[in-house]
Amino acid sequence: MDYNFIIEELGKPAVHSPIIMSKNLGDKAANYVTENERFVRLSSFIMPGEQPAVERHQVLERAGPREFIYFSPVLVHAGIVSCGGLCPGINDVIRSIVRCLWMRYGVKRITGFQYGYLGMLPESGIDLKPLDPDMTDDIHKIGGTFLGSARGGGKEVEKIADTIQKLNMNMLFVIGGDGTQRGTVEIAEELEKRNYKAAVIGIPKTVDNDFALIDRSFGFNTAVAKAVEVVSAAHVEAKSAINGIGLVKLMGRDSGFIAAHTALASHEVNFVLIPEVPFNLEGYNGFLHHLEERLVSRKHAVIIVAEGAMQDQLITDKKYDAGGNVKMADVGIYMRSRIIKHFEEKDIDISLKYIDPSYAIRSAPANPDDSIYCERLGNAAVHAAMAGKTKLIIGLVNNRFVHLPIRVVISHRNKVNPESSLWRDTIDATNQPPLMVNRFS
Repeated sequence: MDYNFIIEELGKPAVHSPIIMSKNLGDKAANYVTENERFVRLSSFIMPGEQPAVERHQVLERAGPREFIYFSPVLVHAGIVSCGGLCPGINDVIRSIVRCLWMRYGVKRITGFQYGYLGMLPESGIDLKPLDPDMTDDIHKIGGTFLGSARGGGKEVEKIADTIQKLNMNMLFVIGGDGTQRGTVEIAEELEKRNYKAAVIGIPKTVDNDFALIDRSFGFNTAVAKAVEVVSAAHVEAKSAINGIGLVKLMGRDSGFIAAHTALASHEVNFVLIPEVPFNLEGYNGFLHHLEERLVSRKHAVIIVAEGAMQDQLITDKKYDAGGNVKMADVGIYMRSRIIKHFEEKDIDISLKYIDPSYAIRSAPANPDDSIYCERLGNAAVHAAMAGKTKLIIGLVNNRFVHLPIRVVISHRNKVNPESSLWRDTIDATNQPPLMVNRFS
């Protein structure tokens, strides 16, 4: 697909940055990022042949501090909001944004909106929260979000734009998933219609790691680490019983990345069921048949099921939450019931332990790897806003921090490719059949 990676700007940067950096390579000092530093998104190509020539819109803009910025720091009023569900690392991002604005650029007016977009609506009556480095200094040590979070409110675009204008705010940092970022770009477009100059910057938050193009979203590594601990407990329970089964439901509405990575990291999972790979429960090549064979040969089994698995079969009447997401059926409870019923009908005694750690995982503080990532995302977001760039998301692509147009990133969701090396390696790690489908049933 030929994406357009050109980043929109509010105007020509003409203010010299207060951050003192070098302009010379090789002098052992940190350097400004120039507008000429670009990256090609694709890191590999098919041999034989050469990499095709690229045009300006096909290359990615490098994130980082510019020598000249658009806003005069003393005039800046910045806003921060976190929306949607919880995720490890939100507080790290908030802290990073506040510290970079205050300490690097000298911005002294920073406002936190509490409880997501709802906190930007006048009728909510939710107080604004002035922010400074002292207030946010230790928030990275706790999970959740210092500002509170909520779903909904993002469709009230005109009211949110009114709030930004009334507060004389000229930059807004939005921490959230794809639904939130749809609101982000709509807010930016509404401000643009009004000819109101404000930089609107997204920081990608989805524990499912399903943002398009971005290597990974923050909180994902922490979620996998916590999930591995749960799987380890499930394995102990399963192996300690005759025909013991550990069934673990993990997050992953549309994408099975947490499930796949957890299986690879734990080395103790025998079946991984994700939304992207179809499977039958019953039949000669169905999951329950293979689970039965596993118990005959090994006397125990550990199963991971992603929350989005089987939803096409389980949801009969679609309902939506405040964030516009389809309310899902509980596949974990359903799988537990079907497994128990199957072995009762076979007159085989089993000991099944079901664990659903979803909220415990997503509410955990960020681990060191995610904390580092969040710090750098927050810094890059501030540099982009101060340079007058807008309607962009900060992301890691091919291990480089870049600016990505929001519209491009939310154009589709990243999913596990069943024909990819990731899924092949997951199959190798679990030794489950490549496809548990009854082709001729």
